[in-house]
Amino acid sequence: MESYLRKWCLVLVLVLVLGLGFKVKAEPIVPCYFIFGDSLVDNGNNNGLASIARADYYPYGIDFDTPRPTGRFSNGKTTVDVIATELGFDNYIPAYSDVSGEQILQGVNYASAAAGIRDETGQQLGQRVTFSGQVRNYLNTVSQVVQILGDEYAAADYLKRCVYSVGLGSNDYLNNYFMPQYYATSRQYSIESYADDLINRYSDQLNLLYNYGARKFALVGVGAIGCSPNALAQGSLDGRTCVERFNLPNRIFNNKLRNMVHQLNNDLPDAKFTYINAYGVFQEIIANPSAYGFTVTNAACCGVGRNGGQLTCLPGQPPCQNRDEYVFWDAFHPTDKANTIIAQRSFNARTSSDVDPIDIATLARL
Repeated sequence: MESYLRKWCLVLVLVLVLGLGFKVKAEPIVPCYFIFGDSLVDNGNNNGLASIARADYYPYGIDFDTPRPTGRFSNGKTTVDVIATELGFDNYIPAYSDVSGEQILQGVNYASAAAGIRDETGQQLGQRVTFSGQVRNYLNTVSQVVQILGDEYAAADYLKRCVYSVGLGSNDYLNNYFMPQYYATSRQYSIESYADDLINRYSDQLNLLYNYGARKFALVGVGAIGCSPNALAQGSLDGRTCVERFNLPNRIFNNKLRNMVHQLNNDLPDAKFTYINAYGVFQEIIANPSAYGFTVTNAACCGVGRNGGQLTCLPGQPPCQNRDEYVFWDAFHPTDKANTIIAQRSFNARTSSDVDPIDIATLARL
């Protein structure tokens, strides 16, 4: 009897030791995460393209996990990297240009720098994968998922549990409507009618995604473009005040995007759409930077020209040292720290204005 008890005591000690030494990794909240967007979330899809819109060189990625340039337009992580971690994935979601085999089952990042809702958007910068092109790439992924899982029913059941993040529209203003020297849209459309055109095209692509299995959508509003170093360099008298002629069209677009979310929730009851108010969170950071640990809101950590607002980082150009104090990494894109704040507020809303109607954590658990 004594030998039996001694044996079980040893087993119990071993279990406790192993339990303390090795933590069991929980499964992600959702099986996969699909990402559509532009340079704010591109993680390498433009690296192999003939494009000016690339970030596969130092100092981009200087604070990334590796650290090395990966094609992310940041000193470190993008918002979707943070959200992937919050969802419980061990790794960041791979770029479509790099993914292969069963890797696609955890999701794919289709985002492409300079991409827009309209196909011509960003063409002055070279090659890019437009929203419609990203959706076509997703359809190719779906056919692979069907092959891996064995049939369309299994694939449909799998995909309906995934989160789909879409964040487009910024370039349709920055690299289209606000560039009359390259594009005629500002002469063809009023601000209001241009937003309507974008929303109609956006809706068409979302319906395609829905027809191919997507059911949980997080639609990210356009950020406060008029507060970027690029906008400040162009149109701010004091170099600090956000430029309203850029921000007003973005707010009009975002209001229509929010309305579309409510309409789609009514029209497609077996799907769930939510609006992510990136504009509002960003404005809050700009208005009260010290609350978030920032000291510089009107200049880029890395860039050329007035406050780094004329161009993105040049290859090999040393960035600022105090990167966590800067809201903007380059002329257009937030720092890793700013991205992290925006992503966390998207995932777990702090106020009712952060999202409409639910945050990504709630969406994922539906």
